[in-house]
Amino acid sequence: MLPTIDYREMPRALQHLLERDAGEAPATALARRSFLKLAGAGGLALGAFPHLAAAQAGGTGQAASALKPTQQPSAFVQIAPSGEVTVTVNRLEFGQGVQTALPMILAEELDADWRLVRSQHGSNDPAYVDPAFGMHLTGGSNSIKHSFTQYRELGARARAMLLGAAAARWKLDAATLRTRAGQVLAPDGRKLSYGELAEAAMAQPVPEKVTLKDPKDFRLIGQPTTRLDARAKSSGRQDFGIDVHLPGQLTAVVAHPPVFGAKLVSVDDSAARAIKGVKAVLRVPLDRGAEGVAVLADGYWPAKQGRDALKLQWDTAAVEKVDSERQLLQYRELASSGSGARKFDADMAPLAGAPHHIEAEFVFPYLAHAPMEPLNCTVQISDSRAELWVGSQFPGVDGNAAARVLGLKPEQVQVHVQMAGGGFGRRANTSSDYVVEACEVAKAARAAGLSAPVRLLWSREDDIKGGYYRPMQLHRAHIGFDGRGKVLAWDHVLVGQSITAGTFFEGMMVKNGIDATAVEGMREPYPLPMRLTVHHPKLNVPVLWWRSVGSTHTAFVMETLIDEIARTTKQDPVAYRMALFGDKHLRHRAALQLAVDKSGYGKKQLPASRAWGVAVHESFETVVAYVVQASVKDGRAVLHRVTAGVHCNLAVNPRTIEAQVQGAALMGLSMCLPGAAITLKDGVVQQSNFGDFVVPRITDMPEIAVHIVPSADAPTGMGEPGLPPLAPAFANAIARLTGKPLRELPFKLA
Repeated sequence: MLPTIDYREMPRALQHLLERDAGEAPATALARRSFLKLAGAGGLALGAFPHLAAAQAGGTGQAASALKPTQQPSAFVQIAPSGEVTVTVNRLEFGQGVQTALPMILAEELDADWRLVRSQHGSNDPAYVDPAFGMHLTGGSNSIKHSFTQYRELGARARAMLLGAAAARWKLDAATLRTRAGQVLAPDGRKLSYGELAEAAMAQPVPEKVTLKDPKDFRLIGQPTTRLDARAKSSGRQDFGIDVHLPGQLTAVVAHPPVFGAKLVSVDDSAARAIKGVKAVLRVPLDRGAEGVAVLADGYWPAKQGRDALKLQWDTAAVEKVDSERQLLQYRELASSGSGARKFDADMAPLAGAPHHIEAEFVFPYLAHAPMEPLNCTVQISDSRAELWVGSQFPGVDGNAAARVLGLKPEQVQVHVQMAGGGFGRRANTSSDYVVEACEVAKAARAAGLSAPVRLLWSREDDIKGGYYRPMQLHRAHIGFDGRGKVLAWDHVLVGQSITAGTFFEGMMVKNGIDATAVEGMREPYPLPMRLTVHHPKLNVPVLWWRSVGSTHTAFVMETLIDEIARTTKQDPVAYRMALFGDKHLRHRAALQLAVDKSGYGKKQLPASRAWGVAVHESFETVVAYVVQASVKDGRAVLHRVTAGVHCNLAVNPRTIEAQVQGAALMGLSMCLPGAAITLKDGVVQQSNFGDFVVPRITDMPEIAVHIVPSADAPTGMGEPGLPPLAPAFANAIARLTGKPLRELPFKLA
């Protein structure tokens, strides 16, 4: 049975066609996808509500009181009478697979029957903070890395409570009992299912210390496992934040200024108010001191039509109008100034006398995140509380921002984290820009007498023109080296906006005036005598992390220059890298060797029109190496095959890792394609949709094989590390074909 359509989301003409074909008026009150209700609303479940974590701590003895909310199973595990186990995930699922991997980890120690395991999102409840950072966070490829031990212990504690309940019922010593696939087993053969024990287990004390499994006994962790959300997503039945529909809900779209931070001079909304379905037109404050106009209607299409009908005049005189061409000149002046903050400061005296030199300038443009699901947030306000439905990477930060706007205390705001259709960092903004915007609109609507829930939707054009881009970067390098490829001196300058300056991350991320996110990946793992100078100009363009952050540009610079040194000194690029690793960096060596072995590099003869390309890079404590095959056809670079060697320590779900690397490689390829750039002219972003901000199509996707280095060490990050080395590996292959190194992204071969 297909999901019901919400006809209000469609253009009027299409509505009329559907009404004609149906022979009757459409039902407008039902959503295209049914609204996702929270699990555990009924039945006797272990941990029916997150706030039971605190309540349980006070009523189950001294051991529990020593545990933090993040350590107590009541917030994370629900076991229904049927035996179904629902695991609450303390991260946003937006494609990376945490709604499967984290339940796998917990279910492993719980000894759950995997066939009965389900997952759901958490909220801004304190139990769901990152246990290492102490804040609600999905980012930095930290989900599995930081919650691996946490979720193992949660599962082990829940298992101990179930054993305690069974022991009490049978009047046996819990040490004589064992568990298997969702059941507690007695020595005499008696069995009790987890569902039968769930209510009694709730009354058991929560053990402070638990013994975890020996990894050799894992039966779930390490097994290629189909994602729990695969069926819903592949069938089109998955609910996302954009699909939230509450009774009486209105949809809002906002007219944003053409230049960041601009204010309104005048508003003529007469034509907008005349459009059928439009309920209100409201001026609202926006991000970065700007103003905008919100159009609220009973569906997206009338709201969009209303916005299109607005006649607005903007005051842009008081804000800086960034121009990409002028910006590049400014960056070049800074790079040549001789000033700047110093990260590394090796002796540059040997540079002048070096027998070989490379002088290079690299330019990287602004990049939009452009997730398939544009930004959205639904807000419902009452006199004393508010609820938000949003696919948020920062639910705690977003909830606090909503509280400030709405004049509430943080505990009066509940954030229901929704499945998101991508994000790549855009849904982790310290300013909470689109969430604040949704709250401002909802507050203004309430003040105007509209008490309905408000769903804010950004269009694709809003999303691409709406700011918070990967910063534009300029690198300059002057390298001196000898005939064996030994680098004698490397003088490097980096110019780009700081992502964390002015945010709550500044205190720990900005040291000596240098944003750590800008320089991550520079120099390492190679033992190079480098002087690194950094400039962070301030411009009127909002910037934010973009999948793999600084490594999006530093990996390209480092790996193409290392390759160029190898070519200049007539050395094999793999052998040259291995020699630089020496007896250190064993994970780099293992990842690169695995990619080389699996690709056939050095053994397989390629056609004359193709060349090998190699790159290896560590980000978020994971090493990914690529060996690629590429060619040039009709003046265009073509990527044919990619072989990946991945060292992420223990692979919780190899199938998810494979998918992550495939997706990251494709996103890395996107940086290379002509048209993959955000540019500004007189303060106005020139791109607006996928017609002029290029993303890869299926025809651009190469064959890709992913291989994982076996390891039993604790997992490291996996969401982002597959992206950085793709572009330099591709560029190195093209340089071998053309004899010309590529210094700019996207590629320019002419």
